[in-house]
Amino acid sequence: MLSKQKVECVRTSFAERVRGGFVAPLKTQGSRSYRFAEIPEKQLEWLVEKGEVIRLKKDEKIFDVNDPIDRLFIVFKGRIEVKVQRGKNYQVINQIGLHDISGFLPYSRAKTAIAAGVVVEEMELLSLSKDCCKEMTLKHYELTEVFVHEMTSRTREFAKSNVQAEKMMALGKLSAGLAHELNNPASAILRSAKELKKHLGNVPEKFKAVMSMKVNTDQVKVVSDIIFKKIAEDYDFSLSERSDKEDALEEWLEDRDLEDCIDIVDALVDYDFSVDDLEKIFKSTGEKNFSPTLNWVGNVLTTEKMVDEIEEASTRISELVQSVKVYTHMDNAPEKQKANVRKGISSTITMLNHKIKKKKIDIESNFAEDLKEANIMVSEINQVWTNLLDNAIDALPDQGQITINGYNNQNCVTIEIIDNGVGIPKENLNRIFDPFFTTKGIGEGTGMGLEVVYRIIHQHNGDIHVTSKPGETKFKIDLPID
Repeated sequence: MLSKQKVECVRTSFAERVRGGFVAPLKTQGSRSYRFAEIPEKQLEWLVEKGEVIRLKKDEKIFDVNDPIDRLFIVFKGRIEVKVQRGKNYQVINQIGLHDISGFLPYSRAKTAIAAGVVVEEMELLSLSKDCCKEMTLKHYELTEVFVHEMTSRTREFAKSNVQAEKMMALGKLSAGLAHELNNPASAILRSAKELKKHLGNVPEKFKAVMSMKVNTDQVKVVSDIIFKKIAEDYDFSLSERSDKEDALEEWLEDRDLEDCIDIVDALVDYDFSVDDLEKIFKSTGEKNFSPTLNWVGNVLTTEKMVDEIEEASTRISELVQSVKVYTHMDNAPEKQKANVRKGISSTITMLNHKIKKKKIDIESNFAEDLKEANIMVSEINQVWTNLLDNAIDALPDQGQITINGYNNQNCVTIEIIDNGVGIPKENLNRIFDPFFTTKGIGEGTGMGLEVVYRIIHQHNGDIHVTSKPGETKFKIDLPID
């Protein structure tokens, strides 16, 4: 780990090290070095004899990302900051200070550093080569025990920190997506509300024109039937169809010198008014009353359209809020209960919809009609769907496809999440659930997402398997029903 660094390495005899105070602190009670208080003197002497004293200046790196982890060290002076790159910035995830143990530890599977260690206070440490650790584990049990205990504590704390970081990253993604999804309907409501207010300001003049008309009940019924029949139906036109309808209505109005009605053509087309409909209104009201009648019709249709837009946007916001409630399961205590996993997957897709739309990804869902409820902690299982779907989206090119299957399988509910991306390399398949392992670029992932998935699934007494080949990566999750 230190071989690439220009550091001052001072080799001294055992006697000189004792005089320099390196053994004494290891035996001192009342500090973090109490861990060595019960270690036999000979084992400490072995540690100091086999080790080397290393001195580092401020801003030097004691290790860097991807450096081999091949030395154990104990800090006797100074402080190190452990930093990882998040996007374009560096984040301090840990500090190594006085009497702390770091670097290689016995039985650790870590091979290379996932962060950089930068000296922030001039430091002095005792370093032990990885090559000496086999002798230590065979001959010095108590000393080995201290380092193994340190390894388990370090792993636990580091995992806890990175799980939190993973959750914050997931929350950030969902928050960004939710803000994006809410912005569109909120903007639509604001825009429609302003237009409606402006539109209603022109109503009095049109109202006067209508009130001055002399029409009978039959004439009113003809116009009323046409309007409310149109409002009750749904319409969907292509751009070319809409253009043809607009041209036909404008031409008909221009032929009758009714240019003052041209402004309402858009509203008429929205509700599929045809030339035949205008002919019926014209025959019913007569030439004198036709223009104020048609303008009043346009006013009703425009108001109806704006109210529909506000209702649609408001409904969308309500659905998003409901999806958030389903996703977080905020109405219930965090305990296992029978729940419909289909709802959780659906709400997760809603949360990730901004990424799905951005890459134009097609999602196909196939759930058995009689899909049973699984016995789960809903909010935690929703984290599983988030990580798996988010990874699948990231792995896909634009216009990729994700297929989600759900079916009953003996005493389990089985969910399959399949993407048609490039696949996971064979050499990585056995490592993808390992803590901190990631195939993403620096700052794009913590390597904890799939580890969290694995842990949650097994906490539920479930199972997860992955198979992959180019064009098909499948995650299969079994969740117990009871």
